[in-house]
Amino acid sequence: MDKELASHAADVLKAVAHPIRLQVVELLEKGEMCVGAISDALGEKQAITSQQLNIMKDKGILTSRREGTKVFYRLQNRDVTQVLHCVYNHCQAKKRGQQ
Repeated sequence: MDKELASHAADVLKAVAHPIRLQVVELLEKGEMCVGAISDALGEKQAITSQQLNIMKDKGILTSRREGTKVFYRLQNRDVTQVLHCVYNHCQAKKRGQQ
């Protein structure tokens, strides 16, 4: 892997490396949602949710569309979810091993 690709991969991983952002990706795996519905599902303020969504959109993980006054987000890069599922499986296996 060259330096540029490694840097881009690190940026993508950093963009999802936050509990709220991980939860957002999980929500959006099921389909497109508006910001208000995402923030309600997370129990977070809309401003905080929007900030987290924009971080992932800037890295190409999410994309959005506007419909009137609402902004809807969806996954743009589904490969990210495969990586996250590997991480989740690892964490669950570690948890089972500690019990």
